[in-house]
Amino acid sequence: MLGAVIAREMRLAVRRPADALGSLAFFIMVGSLFPLALGPDSALLRQIAPGVVWVAALLAVLLGQHRLFETDFSDGTLEQWALAATPLPVLVGLKVCAQWLVSAVPLLLATPLLGWQYGLDGDVIVVLLLSLALGTPSLCLLAALGAALTLGLRGQLLLTLVVLPLCVPVLIFGSHAVTQAVHGLPAAPSLNLLGACLCLAVLALPWAIAAALRLALE
Repeated sequence: MLGAVIAREMRLAVRRPADALGSLAFFIMVGSLFPLALGPDSALLRQIAPGVVWVAALLAVLLGQHRLFETDFSDGTLEQWALAATPLPVLVGLKVCAQWLVSAVPLLLATPLLGWQYGLDGDVIVVLLLSLALGTPSLCLLAALGAALTLGLRGQLLLTLVVLPLCVPVLIFGSHAVTQAVHGLPAAPSLNLLGACLCLAVLALPWAIAAALRLALE
């Protein structure tokens, strides 16, 4: 059943490529506007690059997440998941994992392009990729929690208000790791904190999402 869930989510993502492509286009456009607006000041671009890229990644992950469980809720899939022998948190975790593969992995592939636009060195781009690889799964889980809490409501504003404050620690640790690398300082402490946030999110958030979905089904 676990393999069937992953295969189903990947097929749905392939049938709706606009969601993943929209997030990727948003990420590249937001990240590319700042070098165009600020001009060729390489020192300034390197200084603002960590914050700009991380904020762009956060907003790109949140884009369209309010529809994450809508189809499953309307066609009865969530009810079947709640009655299945496999625990609901496991199924939810697999769905979020598939969503991360579809929406966040393309952002990672486009990150070196943005890094070159900001004049970042190769080792800094590696740290940027590591920070996004550790941080975006936590952002996807937090966005899924917001989608579960706001399931059945119209609009994305409430989801943003719920999720953004919870994403602040991940945003701070991720941008700080890249800033440390830009200044030639060790980025390992911030990356370790990102890893700790990811472990906490993986252990706790699928259960919280499952509880929110059960409340929506009642």
